[in-house]
Amino acid sequence: MNAPRSTCVEVNGWVVLDKPVGLTSTQAVSRLKRLFNAKKAGHAGTLDPLASGVLPIAFGEATKTVPFVQDGEKAYRFTVRWGVETDTDDAEGRAVATSDARPDPAAIAALLPRFTGEIMQQPPAFSAIKINGERAYDLARDGETVELKPRPVTVHALRLVSAERDEAVLEAECGKGTYVRAIARDLGRALGCHAHVTALRRTRVGPFFEENSAPLEDLLEAPELAHEDMLGVEAGLTELPCILLDRNMAARARRGQSVILRGRDAPAEGAAYAVCSGVVIASGVVERGEFLPNRVFNLPF
Repeated sequence: MNAPRSTCVEVNGWVVLDKPVGLTSTQAVSRLKRLFNAKKAGHAGTLDPLASGVLPIAFGEATKTVPFVQDGEKAYRFTVRWGVETDTDDAEGRAVATSDARPDPAAIAALLPRFTGEIMQQPPAFSAIKINGERAYDLARDGETVELKPRPVTVHALRLVSAERDEAVLEAECGKGTYVRAIARDLGRALGCHAHVTALRRTRVGPFFEENSAPLEDLLEAPELAHEDMLGVEAGLTELPCILLDRNMAARARRGQSVILRGRDAPAEGAAYAVCSGVVIASGVVERGEFLPNRVFNLPF
């Protein structure tokens, strides 16, 4: 017996979701995929169930731009609880160290520069990093001792927003692979009081910001507006230089062939994307005055 034919449709574009607490990133993608009856969808940057905020979701051809979004700068606002360190570095874990000491705001602020710039950071044991093909959090949940090696990450800015006796609110702007939970853990250790994250909200992922995100309940209640507000595939590429092609050049790029660039408006060497008549044709690199496509988009133009 033949399997029933899928009724899903081709949907191409981006939705900037304001993910609620209590939902995994995968669950959020599944709900929007059903909402749009889309064949293909994925997200750019996992948010833990306890975290809320910006979760960019790509549909169809936009999934090809996910790596560019994931490589972009991230921004977070988070609450740090002093006095307890947990095995997950957040409120879900069990306490592994406690302290009666509490830092004053001046001591917190004075220590923040130590955690900015390019730093070495040990990722949390409960993280999605793979160890011999297994996720670290799966090994940790099975009771195995997980020791992840410190690795370089970049923290562009770290600010103290407010502070009370038992907790503080901070904001961080950071690069790919940075764990805010690890910042809180290491800050607590450096202050001699231990700490973990109790609330985390992501306010930016690459070109997508909190003020442009839509709550899940709003999208589910008004699917027609969700369709109208969907961003184009190029929304995931806006942090790259854009090259304008005519139809002949676009045809070459779509075949994976290089395109010679002429004129002063040609971008400098490096990553870029090309459009024709407002439609994304390909992403690639500019080398020696040529655009070399490495990913082609199947969109009508």
